[in-house]
Amino acid sequence: MAQTSTTLSGEKSHMTTNITGTDISISTSGSISSTSTVLTGAGKLAVRDLVTISGTANNNNTFTVKSVVSTTEFTVEETIATDDNADGSSTFTLDMTGFVTDKAKGDGYYSQPDGVHTVAYHPNASINDDADIELKMQGSLATTPTEDDWFDITGTAITDASLDGSTLAFHANFTGNFVWVRAKVSGMTAGAVTKILYNN
Repeated sequence: MAQTSTTLSGEKSHMTTNITGTDISISTSGSISSTSTVLTGAGKLAVRDLVTISGTANNNNTFTVKSVVSTTEFTVEETIATDDNADGSSTFTLDMTGFVTDKAKGDGYYSQPDGVHTVAYHPNASINDDADIELKMQGSLATTPTEDDWFDITGTAITDASLDGSTLAFHANFTGNFVWVRAKVSGMTAGAVTKILYNN
């Protein structure tokens, strides 16, 4: 099979400001909603964003946005263990701390024996201030993966130590018969990733 090149992500910026509100509700049904605070849309959260919740006793976790229901409601991939509903005295803050890309076919999808893949990360120069940022690839052996089916691929991570603003392209080669692959950016507090390219 001939090599294929895929753009996993175009430019993706950190959300300009965190979303804070006393009318935000967190439900075990996997829904996060509000009565009037805008949660999604331009400059807000989008599908496949990683959102970290603070100000809640039970759900101070990071979730992956699964679908956008409206500008005031979205669902998440992960299980929400306990309802944490705002009651007028609680303030919830939602912070976009990264994103995952859509899945792309790996060599295992095509039953190719070599399993050779390459990724190129292109962070923006302004991203170098993120102390905890990490760009990495994840793989899945499931034909229809859920969030629990993804695992980190060794040797593909680029961390803040490498992101000093002087180098704006990083690559990693990795081998494996992954059915699907995707990129994951976590620990993002500012800046943007210009693009992520993938070849197999």
